[in-house]
Amino acid sequence: MARKRISRRSFVGGIAAGAAFTIVPRHVLGRGFTAPSDKLNIACIGCGGKGRSDIDGVATENIYALCDVDWSMAQDAFQNFPKAKRFRDYREMLDKEGKNIDAVTVSTPDHSHAPAGVAAMKLGKHAFVQKPLARTLGEVRALAQAARQYKVATQMGNQGHTHDSTRVIREWVEAGAIGTVREVHCWTNRPWWPQGIDRPLEEYHVPQALDWNLWLGPAAERPYHPGYAPFKWRGWWDFGTGSLGDMACHIMDASFWTLDLGYPSRVEPESTPLFRETAPATSRITYWFPAKGNRPEVKVVWRDGAVYPPRPPELADDAVWPPDAGGGQLWIGSAGKLVAGTYADDPTLLDAAKMADIKAHAVPQKYPRSAGVYAEWIAAAKGGPPAGSAFDRYSGAFTEMVLLGCLAVRMGKTLEVDPATGAVKNVTVPQEYIQPSYRAGWSL
Repeated sequence: MARKRISRRSFVGGIAAGAAFTIVPRHVLGRGFTAPSDKLNIACIGCGGKGRSDIDGVATENIYALCDVDWSMAQDAFQNFPKAKRFRDYREMLDKEGKNIDAVTVSTPDHSHAPAGVAAMKLGKHAFVQKPLARTLGEVRALAQAARQYKVATQMGNQGHTHDSTRVIREWVEAGAIGTVREVHCWTNRPWWPQGIDRPLEEYHVPQALDWNLWLGPAAERPYHPGYAPFKWRGWWDFGTGSLGDMACHIMDASFWTLDLGYPSRVEPESTPLFRETAPATSRITYWFPAKGNRPEVKVVWRDGAVYPPRPPELADDAVWPPDAGGGQLWIGSAGKLVAGTYADDPTLLDAAKMADIKAHAVPQKYPRSAGVYAEWIAAAKGGPPAGSAFDRYSGAFTEMVLLGCLAVRMGKTLEVDPATGAVKNVTVPQEYIQPSYRAGWSL
């Protein structure tokens, strides 16, 4: 006798309540939960540049909708995911398609991270937001609060936090490979874009494919200029967070996690001349973190603009310094030194004998390895454990620490900080630097 075919979803829906079965229909799990067997419907906000690679990162799921204010930048994504619905305005997308969307990625300029991410989480959507989590301290806190309130799976796009090498560094440090760490130096050769400049005065026509009003989003109105979009926005305080905001969420991650740094007690900025609207061309920022538990006080020094820390005396005369001019980190302990790259890649002890010994007698693996920045988030959205860089568990506090450095260099003043709360104690910070006012139509 011929058997009638029935769909998986119909079959699951007909299983008796007491039956043991691993595939659970989405509606049974409730708002914000998805059966591990189901594919998430993901909406991607920002489809060009880093947004394009973020789309590929979550393409194991169903790319349900694509949203970008510049359809020339989005063309490759449109062509590769022709079935995805297309939008320019994420507010319209969430309003029209919210019931069909499970999760969003936000890969826009920094100033739109918070309003887009919060809007999605308010609807119960899981959220992946590129680093830095937001442009200002108040916006970061709003994202972390929304993650807690709406109980959704979140992840910041600092992919190095999922790399094996980040775990290796922590395992080595905790095993005493370089003794007690009291100092870490971080560097980048960025900016690759203009900083330390005044606002341009030339007039340009807005490119036909770009909706300039939507690109500005919550930011104050200003005329279009190619010095802002599509790429050079990072150096402008209204849109970005300079080299520190761009790269510290990678380069400072291993030390923040391994040493449980938390908020600093003091942030000392130095830089080339300051400009009102843009980050300086070069800066050096020294963070002081008070002793915590068994850990002593730690000094972390950030350098950008291709300024590098002094050459360690342990290096051979013919050794290259720094090992990677693009970016890296130098850990200084009481019994040795360690260098690694931007994403904590290729960790190396400067003492060759110790390095040979640690290779021959591997430090036991203490921390589970990750499936990757996207896979962690997707698994969390399907009911798995929280992602490693979830807003309310890790990346919110981490980004706040980074942004205190941006605040210090922007103001050109040393900040005395309450390490328990992150509040600045010694100077009055303009409210707009903490909690910016938005144009009508955008909100948190």
